[in-house]
Amino acid sequence: MAFVRSISVGQPQDRDWAGIGRTSIDKRPVGGPVAVHELGVAGDSVSDTRHHGGPDQAVYAYAREDLDFWEAELGRPVRDGQFGENLTTEGIDLNALEVGTRLRIGEPGVGVVLEAVYVRTPCNDFKGWMGESGFDPRAWVKRFTAAARPGPYLRVLETGTIAPGDAIAVVHRPGHGVTIRDMFVALNTDRSRLPELLVIEDLLPKVRAKAEEIVSRTARPLPPAEPVA
Repeated sequence: MAFVRSISVGQPQDRDWAGIGRTSIDKRPVGGPVAVHELGVAGDSVSDTRHHGGPDQAVYAYAREDLDFWEAELGRPVRDGQFGENLTTEGIDLNALEVGTRLRIGEPGVGVVLEAVYVRTPCNDFKGWMGESGFDPRAWVKRFTAAARPGPYLRVLETGTIAPGDAIAVVHRPGHGVTIRDMFVALNTDRSRLPELLVIEDLLPKVRAKAEEIVSRTARPLPPAEPVA
């Protein structure tokens, strides 16, 4: 059974390595029940509102199975919330979800419905946080990117209250076959795959613009060949 292992929140903290001088990436597990509203989990805060937060990045989820992968890779324990996730899940492959998949957490009428719409992109703040936490930060951004285990950002479709241990149920699958992992690869390591994302009906506008730009560029006619002397 898929379920929420832990719910984590964080508040802005001053850090020299953070791009704007402060960060909320240090998220710690809290008990439940916890309210979830359109902009995220109650008690959580966003420091860099230019790159994080908003309805399309309201909740970040990461699977315990992926944290276990990183434990093996890094050679030391990785706690729930270490990657700045709000929800640490178990029993569900979050990266294999189709973009637009809807998840119900908790009981209908009490819990929430979340939609997987975007991916986490590693940044220098993530690198700085890993270094502060005692991990080797060298090439961390490249290493995280190469693993293609980003975890999804989730949009809140139905607000409610959740708690650790709540069941996770898939209540809608779009059927287009484009996964969270596919989106991450297209955005970060293989831009030629961006046009594949255009089958997603409710694709985020900023992602659609990138994909359409690639399509437009590759569809331009070739210039006429120069005559051979």
